[in-house]
Amino acid sequence: MMIEPVQLFKCLSDETRLHATLLIAMEGELCVCELMEALGDSQPKISRHLALLRNCGILDDARRGQWVFYSLAKQLPPWVQKILDTTCKANHEALQVFRERLKAMSVRPQCC
Repeated sequence: MMIEPVQLFKCLSDETRLHATLLIAMEGELCVCELMEALGDSQPKISRHLALLRNCGILDDARRGQWVFYSLAKQLPPWVQKILDTTCKANHEALQVFRERLKAMSVRPQCC
């Protein structure tokens, strides 16, 4: 699936989708419950945004047992990866708050 720039920026124009994508980029993969904890949003809201990101071709998902883990799509063009990397670096401090919430999560599913 080829991602066009307009499509990418529309998909990432929502704050929840952007933060979820950047957290996934930084962590490698996350499940809905981890994103709920990190972002402080409800399961239906997170799931809806992840489905949109998957349909846009930005994320892949993989079921392992009862958990569905989301990761960056393997077929992302290099220019998209570069945008995500640059955005992660530029927003490191803001994203650190979400990562701290994630680290403080008492029971995290095993991703690996």
